Amino acid sequence: MYIAMNRFRIIKGEEETFERIWTERDTHLNDVPGFVEFRLLRGAENEDHTLFASHTKWASKSDFEAWTTSDAFRKAHANAGGPKKDIYLGPPRFEGFETVQTISKSED
Repeated sequence: MYIAMNRFRIIKGEEETFERIWTERDTHLNDVPGFVEFRLLRGAENEDHTLFASHTKWASKSDFEAWTTSDAFRKAHANAGGPKKDIYLGPPRFEGFETVQTISKSED
């Protein structure tokens, strides 16, 4: 399992705009080989920004890397900044993780 995350610092007061950009776009993920799950996470509020993270699970790192060079990726990110690019406090920060251990709640 591979987890890919992007952290976004969104200027205070622009959180709804950012969430709308993400929730209204067509991600093209469901047809991508190796895609498992996507989550948009809202984190801590700071003086000048609110932290968000996009979190995707992939079957493998190679599946994720193939996604980043695909036509589906280009389509999904064509308007990633949305109409208001000034809502970001700097560029997103990418973080990728190989799964070392997974513990899941077992069904009784």
